[in-house]
Amino acid sequence: MWKYRNEDVSTAAVDIAAEKTGIPRLLANILLNRGIAAEDFKTFLSKSKQGILNPMSMLDMDKAVDRIAAALDAGESIAIYGDYDVDGITSTSLLYGFLRSVGANLRYYIPDRKDEGYGINIMAVNRLIKEGVKLLITVDCGITAIGEIEFAKLQGMDVIVTDHHTCKERIPTAAVAVLNPKREDDEYEFDALAGVGVAFKLVLALAMRLGMNTGEVFDEYVELAALGTIADVVPLLSENRVIVEKGLAQLQNPRRCGIKALLEISGVADKKVTGATISFALSPRINAAGRLGSASTAVELLLTDEPEKASMIAKQLDESNKERQETEIGIYQEAMEMIELDKDFDKRNVIVLGKEGWHNGVVGIVASRLVERFHKPCILISFDNGAGKGSGRSVGSFNLFNALSACESTLTNFGGHAMAAGMGLDEDKLAEFDKMINKYAKENLTAEDLLPVVKIDSILDGKSLNLQTARLIAALEPFGMGNETPVFAVKNASVGAVSAVGIEKKHLRMQVIKDGVRINAIGFGMGEFIDAIKPGDYVHLACKLDINNYQGNDTAQLVLVDIKLIADNKS
Repeated sequence: MWKYRNEDVSTAAVDIAAEKTGIPRLLANILLNRGIAAEDFKTFLSKSKQGILNPMSMLDMDKAVDRIAAALDAGESIAIYGDYDVDGITSTSLLYGFLRSVGANLRYYIPDRKDEGYGINIMAVNRLIKEGVKLLITVDCGITAIGEIEFAKLQGMDVIVTDHHTCKERIPTAAVAVLNPKREDDEYEFDALAGVGVAFKLVLALAMRLGMNTGEVFDEYVELAALGTIADVVPLLSENRVIVEKGLAQLQNPRRCGIKALLEISGVADKKVTGATISFALSPRINAAGRLGSASTAVELLLTDEPEKASMIAKQLDESNKERQETEIGIYQEAMEMIELDKDFDKRNVIVLGKEGWHNGVVGIVASRLVERFHKPCILISFDNGAGKGSGRSVGSFNLFNALSACESTLTNFGGHAMAAGMGLDEDKLAEFDKMINKYAKENLTAEDLLPVVKIDSILDGKSLNLQTARLIAALEPFGMGNETPVFAVKNASVGAVSAVGIEKKHLRMQVIKDGVRINAIGFGMGEFIDAIKPGDYVHLACKLDINNYQGNDTAQLVLVDIKLIADNKS
């Protein structure tokens, strides 16, 4: 289904905004479609550091800075408690790297995904207390750890929580400070920071308190902040947009030898680093550490200043990623077999599958693949002697966190976001949970949520299909969640040459003619259209306008998203 991104934006409103701001009409149209007011256009496009909000305006930031400064002065032992995904790993590395640079008595701890699971656990807290830790700082976790933090306080350990996950009704008030822009009582202007974004703001606040040059501190750590922000798929708006733009600029020549080694082992060291580079090359390898081994390995990579050590760890992570891919294929095939045997599958609104022995570090990735395949919310659970750890992904406007909240009586724990969440449950509760969440979905999941939707930003005519327009669109980068790459409709275009390209002919290449303008188009994974389209046919296209660089020459090309074959050019 094609749907225009914001049908309420009138032609007159676009004209007025373009004239008022001096911004080309196409950009004004796209920005208005995305809910950005005309007075904010130039700030959005500038991506300057001025877009970074004052970190001290976050609730409890003053308390956090005071407590950390006191620990530094007293030489107290500080532990950073992280998470095993890219957001948690970069958060841990960023805060550890900064505190190490100012002489902190420091260590970090990341729980084992398989044995401990997500978040703070009392056994780990007890271990750190026995090791003399006086101050525990969480990153990318802790907002739901009420009992664990109360335990720490009773044992004489102070805790500072830095997190970005959805808050439940209660927050851990036993903590010295709770930094989370999603707190209902926090008036911080932007609530969509990644966990690493919150840690980054803490570092900037500490730098201010310690009289350091905050611009230099920003530049030193922004590449780590960008890595975690892109990997956690948070909206690339406001501060996130600045963090990612500045971080990607730094990543063209990374300061950290660990990142350089990771780029090299991924085969992209000689290419421009983009959001896609992080999503498809760096993130999977960093994630592989926590999925199949110890996340501390990835932290070690990001903290080392020894190139040989960095190269060794990068190779290790690359091997772990290959192993992860093999494990993922196996679980996906088993899940598909279970779906094929389920006679009631078509009646289900939420896919819920569980099996003994599935690797709990991989089920989330497989859940994402099943969502892409069936466009239904999906939850996969790995069981180990009856104890289950699950990971879910959602679609459309269906809020998975709220759905799990409605099923809380069947779960041992849960947390996450609207679109992705994790949970624990015992195997004897699986059937009840399945029934309960499908009942909730029946009442809250709309028919539109279950339809793959292509959101169209605008219609392009032939005179707009050129390099100048493609460069204009590039001004909106970086693209990602909340600021997706614009998708355009090109209507009543005729088809020129058509061919299938790539390994196993999986991709479609074609020429498109619109208003006398001829342009090349590529459809990745759309090779099946080769039997349906021939030269001379007329089509409606949903596509992106991209810049293709070949042998140093830039040309405009269309990247196809969807094709509708029409009977003639009058449709």
